[in-house]
Amino acid sequence: MHKQMKLSLFIFSGLMFIFSADQSRENKILAEKILTDTTISKVDGMARNLMKKGFYAGSGYQMVWSRDLNTFIELSCEEYDNSVIRENLLMFFHFQQENGEMLDGYVRKEGFTWGDPHPYESATAPNHIGFKNTVESDQETSLIQAIYKYVDKTGDTDILNETVAGNTVYNRLKGSVDFLLDERYSGKYGLIIGATTFDWGDIQVEGGAIVDVDELTHWSIDVYDNAMLAIAAQNMAELSPEEDKEYWKGLNTQLIINIRKHLWDGDSQKFIPHIYIDGSPFPDDFDENEIHYHGGTAVAIEAGVLSRDEIAKVAQQMKKNVELAGAPSIGLTLYPAYPSNVLGENVSAPYEYQNGGDWTWFGGRMIQQLIKHGFVEEAYELSQPMLERVIENDGFYEWYRMDGTPAGSAEFKGSAGVLGKAIQMFNQWANENK
Repeated sequence: MHKQMKLSLFIFSGLMFIFSADQSRENKILAEKILTDTTISKVDGMARNLMKKGFYAGSGYQMVWSRDLNTFIELSCEEYDNSVIRENLLMFFHFQQENGEMLDGYVRKEGFTWGDPHPYESATAPNHIGFKNTVESDQETSLIQAIYKYVDKTGDTDILNETVAGNTVYNRLKGSVDFLLDERYSGKYGLIIGATTFDWGDIQVEGGAIVDVDELTHWSIDVYDNAMLAIAAQNMAELSPEEDKEYWKGLNTQLIINIRKHLWDGDSQKFIPHIYIDGSPFPDDFDENEIHYHGGTAVAIEAGVLSRDEIAKVAQQMKKNVELAGAPSIGLTLYPAYPSNVLGENVSAPYEYQNGGDWTWFGGRMIQQLIKHGFVEEAYELSQPMLERVIENDGFYEWYRMDGTPAGSAEFKGSAGVLGKAIQMFNQWANENK
């Protein structure tokens, strides 16, 4: 028996050595392919050139948005004057409301041309106008993440002690989380709420005021907003003084527990779209739980909600959904799309805009997470359509229709930012495995 055990151990060790050698050989081949891929290098150069143009979200958006800036600030820090980036970050805090609420962003007064019925002004920033799509709950968390990434890239921890309109940046960040926990929080579920939107989107499905909470709004809980808060809590734990760290770590842990408890459908291996606080906006015969939320899932992976095996399963589902929809890439934001007959007036038709359009802005984040968790070959294959269309269309378009037609802003920095970061991750992995 002893000899048999030794022989089995010898055979097992030999097999593991062969497997390790084969894996190393495959990694070297993939690394060489990545490092010599001219498409990757060209897109990287295009993304960096776009970062040199400033901070507006895109050619169709001459404003600075926190949710967009959060996804391109790292690349921007490598290509733009960091002191100007710092000024742009600090500007957000001039528009923080008394209850801690943060806005989507701001624009210089002369650029305020789109007839927003609810502009925000600040006595300490008189040359700018603030704005907010109140149906979302990701503005506070987007800014926290952007500040964290800026500090991580530049080492400028002094920004946390900078005083803006009488209060420090760190205290203002704390206050912004307090707003979410005080005014957009469900004690029953231990998660934050928002209006009912398409996954990560900022357009409510009922129509009405579209981007603003109104009498049609149905309050609900989704994975995107809560995953964003979990990431922000982890960021705050790293930014905070020692006495606050346990609080932020505890908030992060509890959010992840509650996301899994209430939003993760273990049997279907997917997140449910919404939990409704006081009734659904949809008819009783509409099964919303058939819909896969790709964007929120990618952010939940970033937040650490899913295991590696679960990531593999949702990635397979996403690929299947892309095939079923006939979508150009894994940027497909949700599947199947909401049919028009269950939506309000002036809301996107199926596979248009946020209702199932193909967005590199979130597809690129899924690519990043696949790389991070060791699915590099799969990430490389899935990134190809997104990289190739940048060159084909000579720009980082905001979103794409199912036939591959580009739409929205042609210089959408969010798309460039997520692809640029994914490229950095590919190159880092390839250099470590060549």
